[in-house]
Amino acid sequence: MQIFEELKARGLLAQLTDEEEIRELVNNGKATFYIGFDPTADSLHVGHFMALCLMKRLQMAGNKPIALIGGGTGYIGDPSGRTDMRSMMTPEIIEHNCECFKKQMSKFIDFSDGKALMVNNADWLLGLNYVELLREVGPHFSVNRMLTAECYKQRMEKGLSFLEFNYMIMQSYDFYMLFQKYGCNMQFGGDDQWSNMLGGTELIRRKLGKDAYAMTITLLLNSEGKKMGKTQKGAVWLDPNKTSPFEFYQYWRNVGDADVLRCIRMLTFLPLEQIDEMDHWEGSQLNKAKEILAFELTKLVHGEEEANKAMESARALFSSGNAAQMPTTTLSGDDLTDGKIDIVSILVKSGLVSSRSEGRRAVEQGGVSVDGEKGTDFKMEYAGDQLDGDGMIVKRGKKNFRRIVMAK
Repeated sequence: MQIFEELKARGLLAQLTDEEEIRELVNNGKATFYIGFDPTADSLHVGHFMALCLMKRLQMAGNKPIALIGGGTGYIGDPSGRTDMRSMMTPEIIEHNCECFKKQMSKFIDFSDGKALMVNNADWLLGLNYVELLREVGPHFSVNRMLTAECYKQRMEKGLSFLEFNYMIMQSYDFYMLFQKYGCNMQFGGDDQWSNMLGGTELIRRKLGKDAYAMTITLLLNSEGKKMGKTQKGAVWLDPNKTSPFEFYQYWRNVGDADVLRCIRMLTFLPLEQIDEMDHWEGSQLNKAKEILAFELTKLVHGEEEANKAMESARALFSSGNAAQMPTTTLSGDDLTDGKIDIVSILVKSGLVSSRSEGRRAVEQGGVSVDGEKGTDFKMEYAGDQLDGDGMIVKRGKKNFRRIVMAK
C-alpha cells in the first residue's frame, strides 16, 4: 500500500483540493509540505502529536517536511476554536517557546542533510510594511467571504478583533512565501483551518498565475488532536518535565474503549494488517489494545526504555499497589501539623482535587483509597514517618493516583 492510500486507510485525511495531484506527488516522494505550529507554550502537547506523526510518515515515504514555527503569527494568535482572544506574549517568551519546539520536533523529524526544514515565519512577517502588504495581498481577499469562515463564526457573537481578523491573511501569506522560497507545494492542517488554508492556495494561484502548483489537505488534526490533548487537569505535554513518561503512558492507557482502536490506527506505526486484526477485539482484549497504544506512543515520544519502565510500573500499580515510576508528590516538614497531615490536604497538595471541599466530598463518597484501602473519614491523618521510603499510594477514582513521599 502506498503512503497516500495508507493515510486514507488510517483515517487521517478529511478534505483535499486536488486529490489526484496530491496522490501523485505524495506517492512519488515529490511533495514539499508544511504544517504550522504556533508557540503558545514552551512544550508541544499531544494535540500536536498527530501532526508530528504525519510528518514522520510522509518523510519516511521520501517527501520533504517543513515545520513552520509561528514566531510571527504567535504575536496575534489563531482565533480558531476560541471564544475569547488569546493572551499577548512577549517577544522573549515567543523566542523561548520556539526553541523548545525545535528540540522536541527533532525526535520525530530528520532535519539532517536537507531532508526537512524548520522555518520561522517571523523571518518575513515581522518586517512587512503594512501599506505594501495591503496592496500586495488585500485585493485577493473578500471580506464577505472571510466572515463566513468557520474559524471566525464562533467569535462573532462576543466580538472578533481586527487583530485576529488578520490571522487568515497572515497564514495565507505564509504558504505564499514558503511556495516561493522553498518550493512548498502542499500544506496540511486541521479541519478547523480549512478556510485559512484555502486562502493560501488561492493567493498563490491568483498572484503567480494558474500554473502555480499549490494544494491543500486537511486532516482530522485539530478537532481530534485538541480533544486528545486535554484532560480534566490540563494538557498532556511531550516534555517529560511537564508530563512524566509514566503519566503520558497512563493517559493513553486510560482512553475509552470506543477510541482505542481508532487511536492505534491514526497514531501508531503498527502495520495496518495487525491493526485490522484488532478490529474484532472486545472485552478484556481492549485492555490489551490500550497497553499496546500506550507503549507504542510512549516509545515514540520518550524512547523504548522509558516506555518499558512506564508499562512495568503501571502493571505493578494495579497488581501490587506500588510502582516506583508513578507520578509522585514530595512533602516537606512544612506540610505537616504536629508531625501529621490529613487526607484532604494530601489530595489538594498532590493535585488530585482542586479544593478542600472537593477533597472532602471525594472521601465521603468513597472515591479515595490509600494503599488499596478505601476510607470515608475525611479527618484521616498520617504521620510523616508513614511517608518515608516508598511512601504511600493515594488513588482518586479508577484512573487518578499519586505516590506520596516525604522529602529526605
